[in-house]
Amino acid sequence: MAGISGKVVAVTGASSGIGAATARLLASRGAAVVLGARRIERLDQVVQEIRDDGGLAIGCGADVTRRPDLRRLVAAAVAEFGRLDVLVSN
Repeated sequence: MAGISGKVVAVTGASSGIGAATARLLASRGAAVVLGARRIERLDQVVQEIRDDGGLAIGCGADVTRRPDLRRLVAAAVAEFGRLDVLVSN
């Protein structure tokens, strides 16, 4: 993951499992992460854990089967961090 520091990365399926682990790892390496998932309550917990560890993170409810949700995820990244560099479609 060389060069990930300072990048803005969106991760879908980030409320648990591999998605949450990926978001945590990216944030620990200096990326700003935008977490997307359907389970909002769990998503908010992961975002808070990342922030508590000093990372930059926001959450956005998103169902990847719904195109408007994905547009909202990208828009959230741009609104909060000015851009989106990477999308991890988990």
